Amino acid sequence: MASYLETIALPHLPPSLPVHVALYRDVQNSAFLKQQLLAGNAEFEYALIDASMVLSRAHATSAVFRAVNDYIHERLKSRNVHSEIVFSLSPTNNIADSFRKFGITDSTKDLLVVKVSESPEITHDSVATHLGSSIQGTPVPFDDETLSKISDVGKIKKLYKLGALPSPGQGNAAQGDDAKRRLELSLLGAIALRGS
Repeated sequence: MASYLETIALPHLPPSLPVHVALYRDVQNSAFLKQQLLAGNAEFEYALIDASMVLSRAHATSAVFRAVNDYIHERLKSRNVHSEIVFSLSPTNNIADSFRKFGITDSTKDLLVVKVSESPEITHDSVATHLGSSIQGTPVPFDDETLSKISDVGKIKKLYKLGALPSPGQGNAAQGDDAKRRLELSLLGAIALRGS
């Protein structure tokens, strides 16, 4: 099966902390994956995110940037850099609430997986191999086109209290693109400003 695992070097972060990202659709074993996370199984130390709550690639990478930056500066509010990524998506300071709303659930079908290479042993190949043997789902590209088919814009707007903004997909293509850009900028602002 094709692997769409992508390794990203985020700007303004040390190249020694590459980030591995994969997106899956039709995941069949979400309950198992969530259980591994809750049990503290170190092999499953990933940010497991319900992809329906992610608007765009920039939305996800902004949360990753914030969490990794907090990790570097020893400002984590949660257990580790991976739980911090899920927390960083939240517009509020309630950690448990952020996991309920953005993290994997037993019924998650579309899953965004993020792994930060905190040690040299964590490589693109090691992550690809582990995910390939652990996740029962279809790997798809981590891009805006794929995310636009997955995102639950109504839920995202409600969670971030952005109901007044127009939704992408309403009106003509230019209006839809403008609406998506405005919504995305509002989400990025919420991530940047939370708790500051």
